[in-house]
Amino acid sequence: MVPRTGMSIDVRPRDLPIVLIGTGGGALALWADASPEIAIPAALLIMLDIRVRFWRGHV
Repeated sequence: MVPRTGMSIDVRPRDLPIVLIGTGGGALALWADASPEIAIPAALLIMLDIRVRFWRGHV
């Protein structure tokens, strides 16, 4: 993904252990009877810290 001028996108894993996040996401998917097509993207959104920043001015 290429951001436009004046925009910064930061994607990094959260500070939680990935095993804990995976176990919680899997348990939630089983409890809610969700399909993997829905559970996997939701778990990725929980696992990743995504920040979008906009700025103005000269770089």
